[in-house]
Amino acid sequence: MMNVNVIILFALLILVGYLLFKLAMAVLKWLAINSIVGLILVGVLNFLGVTHIPLNLINFLIIAIGGVVGVFILILLSFL
Repeated sequence: MMNVNVIILFALLILVGYLLFKLAMAVLKWLAINSIVGLILVGVLNFLGVTHIPLNLINFLIIAIGGVVGVFILILLSFL
């Protein structure tokens, strides 16, 4: 016979796991949207010849975390 405390523990573990999953998906969605918008902006700026920002891992991480602000930071750094 299962103890009531064990049942409550399992219920709380499932609830915490669900909340952590929802939080992780929200963060990943935010990073994906920032990445897509930033990469489109970098692609347009590179195509128009405004600036040349190479797409490497460091620049991609800056774009993914910063979004449009990250792109403008990279533009400012490319002019230095």
